[in-house]
Amino acid sequence: MTQDNSTNQKKIVVHVDTEIEDLVPGFLENRHNDVKTLQEALTKGDYETIRILGHSMKGSGGGYGFDAISEIGRSLEDAAKAKNTEETRRLIDELLHYLERVEVIYE
Repeated sequence: MTQDNSTNQKKIVVHVDTEIEDLVPGFLENRHNDVKTLQEALTKGDYETIRILGHSMKGSGGGYGFDAISEIGRSLEDAAKAKNTEETRRLIDELLHYLERVEVIYE
Protein backbone atom coordinates (compact mmCIF):
# COMPACT_ATOMS: atom_id res chain seq x y z
CA MET A 1 0.00 0.00 0.00
CA THR A 2 1.35 3.44 -0.83
CA GLN A 3 0.95 6.39 1.46
CA ASP A 4 -0.66 9.57 0.17
CA ASN A 5 1.62 12.41 1.20
CA SER A 6 -1.05 15.10 1.06
CA THR A 7 -4.02 14.56 3.34
CA ASN A 8 -3.87 10.97 4.55
CA GLN A 9 -0.54 11.05 6.31
CA LYS A 10 -0.17 9.02 9.47
CA LYS A 11 -0.84 10.71 12.77
CA ILE A 12 2.12 11.82 14.83
CA VAL A 13 1.55 10.56 18.36
CA VAL A 14 2.95 12.66 21.19
CA HIS A 15 2.74 11.49 24.80
CA VAL A 16 2.10 14.34 27.23
CA ASP A 17 1.96 14.39 31.02
CA THR A 18 -1.59 14.65 32.37
CA GLU A 19 -0.39 17.46 34.69
CA ILE A 20 -0.36 19.86 31.71
CA GLU A 21 -3.40 18.41 29.92
CA ASP A 22 -5.38 21.65 30.38
CA LEU A 23 -2.60 23.73 28.80
CA VAL A 24 -1.94 21.67 25.67
CA PRO A 25 -5.01 22.64 23.58
CA GLY A 26 -4.20 26.33 24.04
CA PHE A 27 -0.54 25.74 23.24
CA LEU A 28 -1.44 23.97 19.99
CA GLU A 29 -4.03 26.61 19.07
CA ASN A 30 -1.38 29.29 19.57
CA ARG A 31 0.92 27.41 17.18
CA HIS A 32 -1.89 27.37 14.59
CA ASN A 33 -2.13 31.13 15.04
CA ASP A 34 1.66 31.34 14.67
CA VAL A 35 1.40 29.66 11.26
CA LYS A 36 -0.87 32.47 10.07
CA THR A 37 1.42 35.12 11.56
CA LEU A 38 4.47 33.46 10.00
CA GLN A 39 2.83 33.32 6.57
CA GLU A 40 1.89 37.01 6.79
CA ALA A 41 5.37 37.96 8.00
CA LEU A 42 6.99 36.03 5.16
CA THR A 43 4.76 37.80 2.63
CA LYS A 44 5.94 41.13 4.05
CA GLY A 45 9.58 40.05 4.30
CA ASP A 46 9.37 40.55 8.08
CA TYR A 47 12.16 38.19 9.10
CA GLU A 48 12.40 39.70 12.58
CA THR A 49 8.89 38.51 13.47
CA ILE A 50 9.72 35.08 12.03
CA ARG A 51 12.95 34.96 14.05
CA ILE A 52 11.14 35.92 17.27
CA LEU A 53 8.36 33.35 16.77
CA GLY A 54 10.90 30.67 15.89
CA HIS A 55 12.90 31.48 19.01
CA SER A 56 9.75 31.29 21.14
CA MET A 57 8.78 27.90 19.67
CA LYS A 58 12.31 26.63 20.17
CA GLY A 59 12.03 27.44 23.86
CA SER A 60 8.49 26.29 24.55
CA GLY A 61 7.88 23.19 22.42
CA GLY A 62 9.93 20.76 24.47
CA GLY A 63 8.41 22.00 27.73
CA TYR A 64 5.03 20.81 26.50
CA GLY A 65 6.41 17.56 25.10
CA PHE A 66 6.51 18.71 21.47
CA ASP A 67 10.19 18.37 20.61
CA ALA A 68 9.42 18.64 16.88
CA ILE A 69 7.99 22.13 17.43
CA SER A 70 11.21 23.11 19.19
CA GLU A 71 13.25 21.79 16.26
CA ILE A 72 11.10 23.57 13.69
CA GLY A 73 11.35 26.74 15.78
CA ARG A 74 15.13 26.52 15.90
CA SER A 75 15.27 26.04 12.15
CA LEU A 76 12.85 28.91 11.57
CA GLU A 77 14.99 31.17 13.70
CA ASP A 78 18.09 30.23 11.69
CA ALA A 79 16.32 30.63 8.34
CA ALA A 80 15.01 34.04 9.37
CA LYS A 81 18.47 35.20 10.43
CA ALA A 82 19.72 34.16 6.98
CA LYS A 83 16.64 35.71 5.30
CA ASN A 84 16.21 32.43 3.46
CA THR A 85 12.73 32.73 1.97
CA GLU A 86 12.55 29.25 0.48
CA GLU A 87 13.66 27.50 3.67
CA THR A 88 11.36 29.65 5.79
CA ARG A 89 8.38 28.78 3.57
CA ARG A 90 9.27 25.08 3.76
CA LEU A 91 9.48 25.21 7.56
CA ILE A 92 6.16 27.02 7.89
CA ASP A 93 4.59 24.27 5.77
CA GLU A 94 6.32 21.64 7.92
CA LEU A 95 4.89 23.22 11.08
CA LEU A 96 1.40 23.36 9.57
CA HIS A 97 1.53 19.71 8.48
CA TYR A 98 2.85 18.68 11.88
CA LEU A 99 -0.02 20.47 13.63
CA GLU A 100 -2.55 18.86 11.30
CA ARG A 101 -1.22 15.38 12.05
CA VAL A 102 -0.33 15.51 15.76
CA GLU A 103 -2.38 13.38 18.12
CA VAL A 104 -1.88 13.88 21.83
CA ILE A 105 -1.99 10.95 24.27
CA TYR A 106 -2.10 11.94 27.95
CA GLU A 107 -0.30 9.73 30.42
